[in-house]
Amino acid sequence: MCGIVGYVGKRKAAPLLLEGLERLEYRGYDSAGLAVRDGTGPVRIVKAAGRLRQLKEKTDDGNSLIGTIGIGHTRWATHGEPTENNAHPHTSLSVGQEGEADVVGVHNGIIENYQELRTKLLNNGYTFYSQTDTEVLIKLVDYYYKKYKVSPIDALSKTILRVRGTYALAVMFRDHPGVIYVARKDSPMIIGRGDGETYIASDVPAILNHTRQVYYIGNLEMAEIGEDSVTFYNLDGNVIEKELTEIHWDAESAERGGYEHFMMKEIHDQPQAILDTLNSYVTGNTIDLSSTGLTEEILREAGSLIIVACGSAWHVGMEAQYIIEDLTSLPVRVEVASEFRYRHMHFTKDTLVIVISQSGETADSLAALRMAKEAGCRTLAIVNVVGSSIAREADHVMYTYAGPEIAVATTKAYSAQLICMDLLALKLAEARGELAENPDESEKKLAYYLAELAKIPGAIKRILEDKERLQWFSAKYSNARDIFFVGRGIDYAIGLEGSLKMKEISYIHSESYAAGEMKHGTISLIEDGTLVIGILTQPQLYEKTVSNLLECKSRGAYLLGLTSYGNYDVEDNVDFTVYVPRIDPHFMGSLAVIPLQLLGYYVSVSRGLDVDKPRNLAKSVTVE
Repeated sequence: MCGIVGYVGKRKAAPLLLEGLERLEYRGYDSAGLAVRDGTGPVRIVKAAGRLRQLKEKTDDGNSLIGTIGIGHTRWATHGEPTENNAHPHTSLSVGQEGEADVVGVHNGIIENYQELRTKLLNNGYTFYSQTDTEVLIKLVDYYYKKYKVSPIDALSKTILRVRGTYALAVMFRDHPGVIYVARKDSPMIIGRGDGETYIASDVPAILNHTRQVYYIGNLEMAEIGEDSVTFYNLDGNVIEKELTEIHWDAESAERGGYEHFMMKEIHDQPQAILDTLNSYVTGNTIDLSSTGLTEEILREAGSLIIVACGSAWHVGMEAQYIIEDLTSLPVRVEVASEFRYRHMHFTKDTLVIVISQSGETADSLAALRMAKEAGCRTLAIVNVVGSSIAREADHVMYTYAGPEIAVATTKAYSAQLICMDLLALKLAEARGELAENPDESEKKLAYYLAELAKIPGAIKRILEDKERLQWFSAKYSNARDIFFVGRGIDYAIGLEGSLKMKEISYIHSESYAAGEMKHGTISLIEDGTLVIGILTQPQLYEKTVSNLLECKSRGAYLLGLTSYGNYDVEDNVDFTVYVPRIDPHFMGSLAVIPLQLLGYYVSVSRGLDVDKPRNLAKSVTVE
């Protein structure tokens, strides 16, 4: 949510800032702006409501803004409407005040006590031109800077101590040309180093074309950024040391690669993302989690698991719950992070809490992680972004190897997370002696499961080769009003993700239900022509789910059946059938989700919608 870019160097800043903002469009936004200065000259600010193209037109693609230092921002409205006046950057100038502002800045996050701070500033002579908490934050920096006549770092430190909430803040001071100052708490920010130039960004893709050498600024830390140097400070104003980290993503992986949309490219990236993730933790017939720090002793001592996540990551947890409980004796609970953090949980010391997040910055998931740690639980993070907040704060980290994911609707990150959970389930079962009764049988069983996982990348490619049938079907049902996804067990978890993909990018009302629950009320919504998608990949539940589908059909529903090759009798009961290759039922979710991703994509395209940037949504939810 929201995006920040910054540049200090010798090149023209504005075109670089616009390029970076363009690469952050997937995060979601409704306005954008730039602030650029040339040497000791005044800062020029240009803002625009709507898409980034409006800002590009106002600045002639950045060429009308002269200067080699600047900050840019894409805003996702929280406080105040999505107007040009509320867009960032914001300044320390009061209403009607002429001249150059002493402080100009941009901010991601939410300042929870901004009303209290606004009153304080009004009492000290400041007036406000916008409805935003960011303007309050910038004016508070200005207040401390002038009142105590301190350095910019000290002014930021005093501000940090006064505010409550989350922020990634980048500011420029009139008295300190050639330098950008930043501060961070619970909102992502990285600093990239190039040859005689330095970059600031809220996510890696913004700067990937220019550098792979980055610093991760920690919570309650600040930095002074020049073209040849970066100096980090703690809250006391003391200099602290940071190590450069190399980003191993290819710049090309953040490009569309000839596909019309990032989402379609990322659907096709899934075989490689799964293969890369498997190869990172599997050698021969052995699962090696040594890079995570999870030993067999730790896994044996776990008495229960709690999986905490949001959105698609929560769906991964829902599916993993069935797999882990089937393979081991461990009880597993799956919790929505935004609910988990506000409950009075009764933890036990042997509980392993697993937090799943693509970005590693999801606000509710991060809060849940901290809650678990405070309770003394061991924590494991499954994340895609190296050095992210959740990765840094968890006791153990299992990275997915999906590469940068740009489309708001996740596909390859979801698939890589699911593979990680599959491997974790198998490793738990192996470490606890629950795969089989004796070591030889356990070894054979593990080899079998790993061989089944190894089939997944090739099986997905086979599914993608037959996507034209789904394209045809999607065009036929692109005007649907309601769509229901039904299944049992793992199939129900798959349906949750399929339903989310449909609703978030096509804007069609869509719900997923445990198939046996349909007749407890939901079946009353079925009428002539209602599309019901049945997922039937679990052999022991196949007949029961077919019966539930027929109950819908008798009330006028049009049935799509999604099953594995071999279940050809399903064609006698449904109107349209989609087949996927057959692998071990534990892992069928990795295959069954692919047609559902394609279905959501093609329906959205048929409706003429912006697939990669659906309305009201952001890629990474970094505020509560």
